[in-house]
Amino acid sequence: MTIGDILAIVGMAASAAGVVGLVAISLLLVLRRRTLTLQLQVVSAAGVVAMVAGIATVSLAMYLSSHDLLVSLWVSGVAAVVSLAMATGLGVVLRRSAGRLRTAVRAVGDGELVPVASSSGSELSALAAELTSTSERLASAREEIARIDASRRELMAWISHDLRTPLAGLRAMSEALEDGVARDPANYYRQMRDQVDRLSALVDDLFELSQIQAGVLRVAAAPVPLRALLTQAAAELAPIGLPRGIRIEVDADDAEIVADARLLSRVIANLVVNAVQHSPDDSVVRVTARRRDDGRAHLTVQDTAGGIAAEQLERIFDAGWRGDPSRTPEPLVGRSAGAGLGLAIARGIVSAHDGRIEASNVAGGSRFDIHLPSRAIGEPAGA
Repeated sequence: MTIGDILAIVGMAASAAGVVGLVAISLLLVLRRRTLTLQLQVVSAAGVVAMVAGIATVSLAMYLSSHDLLVSLWVSGVAAVVSLAMATGLGVVLRRSAGRLRTAVRAVGDGELVPVASSSGSELSALAAELTSTSERLASAREEIARIDASRRELMAWISHDLRTPLAGLRAMSEALEDGVARDPANYYRQMRDQVDRLSALVDDLFELSQIQAGVLRVAAAPVPLRALLTQAAAELAPIGLPRGIRIEVDADDAEIVADARLLSRVIANLVVNAVQHSPDDSVVRVTARRRDDGRAHLTVQDTAGGIAAEQLERIFDAGWRGDPSRTPEPLVGRSAGAGLGLAIARGIVSAHDGRIEASNVAGGSRFDIHLPSRAIGEPAGA
């Protein structure tokens, strides 16, 4: 057989297969919205028919005997039946896998967790695994949104309560002064000023918390001596514990860290006030600070208040969370009652320094640990 004969055979077979291929493509376009099984049958049949058409065309051109041609067609027919059967079986398997994936997608849309399910083919299995991962992420996001929404409602309830109380007191005292029934006007004026200070502190806390949550709290980083910072904070806060005999002890290194001294003092103050508020009489609140070899700073505030309930440790840094919703904390001497914002603000400030704050229980009390990085922070939080 010469090269010319081979080229002629290839050309005839290619022509016959091309015609069949065009017909198959037209059918697939018509059936593009039909089942996957039917489309697989068309593809499988197209391959076999193209082969049969090629054999028949070449056989007729080569003047093979009718017997040889009939044998070839029967062999091709059997191959076609087997191919169609295999395509049908594969289509059924793929249709079932597609049905499971469709159910999984519907479950993801309904907010359900999708279990890991195996599917035919690595591509479908990868898609099923991705759906499972997506459902887990969505469930986690929904839980976080629900937690934040619950925290927001609690915060609004506490803020409403804390606003209503001083406003009612101011109204009652102003009416007493206006009606001339106040026995000690000077004392009333002092109480009114205290209530105004309480409202002003609450507004300041809300403003600072809004900056933190919006990611616009600016951190003016500069070298800060640990011992001087904590000693000054303890001296300013010492009077709040004196009526109950609570002492504030400081143990700090002489090293410096890079931080915003004003904001860091605010964090220490919030933690110490919280510790004094819940500590028993004649106890000690310990504030320590160490600068590690890697430059990171580790600050702790530890009390002897008996510890924090496990269910409260998870939410203690949420805005408005007070642990016991049945009471409002009494104001400490020289401080106004908080609205459950102190620890949330402390966490926000530490996060703005790219650090972290943690609460844990220790023997006889609780401890708050602050971990600050060694590098300077000078940009807005969240920038």
